[in-house]
Amino acid sequence: MADPVSQFATRIAYGARQLPRVAWYVGHGMVMRRLSQAVRERAGASTRPRAHTRAPVPDRRRLYADMAVLFRQDLANVEAGIYPLPADHDGTLPLVLNRSRLFFEDLPDVHRRRENRQFRQVMTEDTRRKRPDYYLQNFHFQSGGWLTEDSAQRYDTQVEVLFNGSANATRRQALLPLHEVFAGRDQRRLRLLDVGCGTGRFLDAFKQAWPRLPALGVDLSEAYVAEAKRHLRRWCWINVMVANGEALPVKDESQDAVTSMFMFHELPPKVRRVVFHEFARVLKSGGRALSAELSRALLQELPQGGLPQHRRRLRPRSYPRRERFRLQSDGFRQAMTAMRARRLNTAAPCP
Repeated sequence: MADPVSQFATRIAYGARQLPRVAWYVGHGMVMRRLSQAVRERAGASTRPRAHTRAPVPDRRRLYADMAVLFRQDLANVEAGIYPLPADHDGTLPLVLNRSRLFFEDLPDVHRRRENRQFRQVMTEDTRRKRPDYYLQNFHFQSGGWLTEDSAQRYDTQVEVLFNGSANATRRQALLPLHEVFAGRDQRRLRLLDVGCGTGRFLDAFKQAWPRLPALGVDLSEAYVAEAKRHLRRWCWINVMVANGEALPVKDESQDAVTSMFMFHELPPKVRRVVFHEFARVLKSGGRALSAELSRALLQELPQGGLPQHRRRLRPRSYPRRERFRLQSDGFRQAMTAMRARRLNTAAPCP
């Protein structure tokens, strides 16, 4: 157990890093909502059907309470030695300000696409031949979908605004179940694969905990892979490449863990099952699969298809033994309520 002085110093350092980030991105969200309200008042009544759900939606006070629980868990993991005091690596002040500018500049176009239900502007004859149709959308109505350099530079700001500055803390909760698997083992002999790695934020957190463990990130977007390589260049024993989760470029039973962060809600149900079959194929016996998602319902849906050809079962809360691997869902519960509520206004459009 840490002495009181060290514990106090850790908590002060944690708060000094996290509180300004939360304030920064909460502020972005407040400005965004005011701008949206002003646009709606000028434009009059919208013709777009309002988002609705039968599920109870928590108010903002509940969202912030859930965030506080999440950050307390994040700090507890640090104090328990699961991972070191996190560095979010947001970049220099000019870089952060530039990404903020890109975020706000895109808002008028996002609003226009949302009102007009335009989400196929990135589909062209050229892109159709290179990517699956379901991937060729303006996800969340943003400019460029997942295909452009500007989109890759905006992405982390967009996600942190959506999560009120808690996206990285949410991703770090996946490190706790990984610690259960990796603790006491030689990092250099293990392998981790992150599918849909995006700009590499989860891999960055992962390497802070296991700097010598070889890791591979794959993503369908060349622009996002390029951004991930720039973000992760401080680390060794890591590679990022363009690849499809439906055909992972690794050998059978070669990975000790496979992860995906906020990916499955973007995939059609049939594709989700294909990707899970790929997870089963590449995992070693007793390996572990973890997914953080925007709704608990989706996490509960994923195992139901089964993986008969690999004779593995998905169990949400049991340590994998014999021919099993695990879909971790309980590590993200505190953040899920907040994400579900915010998802109503930001969900990816469906044809």
